[in-house]
Amino acid sequence: MFKGNKKQFYISIVAGIAIIGLATGFYLKAAAKPEIKEEVLTVRTKTMGGAVSSPTYSYSGEVCGRYESQLAFQVSGKIIKRRVELGTIVKPGDVLMEIDAKDIRQNLNSNSAGVYSAQAQLKLAESNLDRYRKLYAENAISQSQLDQYQNAYETAKASVQQASAQYAQGANQLDYSLLTSDRGGVVSSISAEAGQVVSSGQAVVTIVQDGEREIEINVPENRIGELRKMENINVTFWALPNLTIPGKIREVSPIADKVSRTYKVRISLINPPQEVKLGMTATVVVNHTGSVESQFYVPLSAIYQNGQQPCVWVVNDGIVTLRPITVGYFGKDSVQVLSGIKAGDVVITAGVHKVREGQRVAVTGDSL
Repeated sequence: MFKGNKKQFYISIVAGIAIIGLATGFYLKAAAKPEIKEEVLTVRTKTMGGAVSSPTYSYSGEVCGRYESQLAFQVSGKIIKRRVELGTIVKPGDVLMEIDAKDIRQNLNSNSAGVYSAQAQLKLAESNLDRYRKLYAENAISQSQLDQYQNAYETAKASVQQASAQYAQGANQLDYSLLTSDRGGVVSSISAEAGQVVSSGQAVVTIVQDGEREIEINVPENRIGELRKMENINVTFWALPNLTIPGKIREVSPIADKVSRTYKVRISLINPPQEVKLGMTATVVVNHTGSVESQFYVPLSAIYQNGQQPCVWVVNDGIVTLRPITVGYFGKDSVQVLSGIKAGDVVITAGVHKVREGQRVAVTGDSL
């Protein structure tokens, strides 16, 4: 009986030791588990303040003349001589190109012979008319016979006029074999060379007239409406870095280019100096000086696109919140915010795709 109780006692001791060991193991395992800390991301931000400057846009362009004339021959033929080069300064009446006029001269000689023939027929018809008028006065012929010679005289007279007109036309054709400048300017383009056969009306030389200089730019269709409101326009030049000239919008094309889908705009230069040459590369900078619809402009890098809705991440007490906004003008590196943020809001401007709703962040300010 004593032996049985002793055996149960040992079994109880062993079970207690085992339970204590398991409890100790679980405690040590729980104590060894590392503590999970929330990741704090450092972000660049911008604090929305008061009113800022109006949006600025720039467009690349080229210096050109306001008036450009594309000259062409009025007759077809083979070019035998070119008398100008690119950049040649021409005056009214200067000969630019010549066409081979051998065939034109032959036609002119034929027309001249036709004039002599018609004049001889007229002289004969006039003599016959005078003779038969005398016979009619003596009642030697009838009125109908006299009318026949009168009609022959009128026909011969009309033939002389016709031949003379043909001769004058041939003389004009001979003059047209010389391409002359009808105004002073500079040769900006030559599209035909000696030996080339050209047709009448085919442009071969472009003359830029002396006088006004303009900048031609191409503007995308989403900027045309706001461009018409731009009042402060300045033009700079790549070759003249220290020169800035005010400009004024003179012309906006009503039709977009079929390929680029942009609108051609002409900017008149106000009192440009002599250093501004045709073909120079220019940059047109436009500033909107009218009423400002919104005080806030954020960098393009601050925009987070949530589907079709543009948003920004706003930091409040170190916690990130996604806020939808309404955008306006897009500038070179910024965008106008019409609604969704207010003065004092802290907006994340870099790393917008690395944060999530409710995340805690460290703010570094406007520069990282």
